[in-house]
Amino acid sequence: MLDAASTNDTAVDTLLEVNNIEVIYNHVILVLKGVSLSVPKGGITALLGGNGAGKTTTLKAISNLLASERGEVTKGSIKYRSDVVQHLDPADMVKRGLVQVMEGRHCFEHLTVEENLLTGAYTRTDGKAAIARDLEMVYEYFPRLRERRKSQAGYTSGGEQQMCAIGRALMSRPEMILLDEPSMGLAPQLVEQIFEIVKSVNENEGVTFLLAEQNTNVALRFAHYGYILESGRVVMDGPAADLRENQDVKEFYLGMSDEGRKSFRDVRSYRRRKRWLS
Repeated sequence: MLDAASTNDTAVDTLLEVNNIEVIYNHVILVLKGVSLSVPKGGITALLGGNGAGKTTTLKAISNLLASERGEVTKGSIKYRSDVVQHLDPADMVKRGLVQVMEGRHCFEHLTVEENLLTGAYTRTDGKAAIARDLEMVYEYFPRLRERRKSQAGYTSGGEQQMCAIGRALMSRPEMILLDEPSMGLAPQLVEQIFEIVKSVNENEGVTFLLAEQNTNVALRFAHYGYILESGRVVMDGPAADLRENQDVKEFYLGMSDEGRKSFRDVRSYRRRKRWLS
C-alpha cells in the first residue's frame, strides 16, 4: 500500500499552497490573475470552471510543466510541504511525490498497457518486489487493465487509457496526484467508475487529489472542497456540499434553479447577473 496519513491526526495538514500566482505565456498573455488555493493532505479538492478558465494552467504551474509551453509564474508562490517549489524541475516534483495526469491521457501508444504502467515506476529505487506489489495493487483497482495488460495501449478505449494513465501515476508511489479533466470524452457510466476509483484510492491509500474538471456535477459529488475559476481568477470556493447547494452554482454550472432545470442558452444569458462578479 501507499503511505497513508494517520487516521489519528486531528489537525488538517496543508500539503499544497498556491499563493496569489500570476502566469504569463510568451511574455505577454496573462492567463492566471492572482490565483490562490490550498489542498489539505488526504483530501480531494476540485478545480472547477469552463473551458479556458485556467484550470489546466494552474495544474501545470504546480507541476512545473509551463516552461514547455513558454509559460511562467511571474508573481506569487507555490509551496509543497511548506517548501517553495515553482522553480524546481518537473522530475524533482515527481521525486517529492507530486505527479500530474495530463488531459487527454497521453499513454505511450506503442507500448503495452503493462509497459505503460511500469514506466510510472521509472524513478523508484525500492526494488522489483515493491514495484510488483504496486502493479498488483493497480490491477486490483483497475481489473480491466489486468485483462488488457498485454494489449498495445494505442488500441485500447478512451476509458481504458484514462485508467492506464491514473494507474501509471500510482506506480510512482505519489503523495499527491494532479488529475486534469478525467471525464473528458468518456461516457457517463465510465465517468462514475473513474471517480469511484479515485475516491477509493484516496480513502484506502491516502493519496491526495487536486482535480481539474468541467463536469461540475460529478466533481462536487466526490470532492471534499472546491474552487471555481473564471477568466483566470478564483470567483468562489467552499466545501463541496455547500457549493452543490449554492444557488449561483446551481444556475450557472449545474443548469438548475429554484424553478427547475434551465437550458444551456438560458444559463448563458444569466452570466452578467453573477453575484460574485458584481
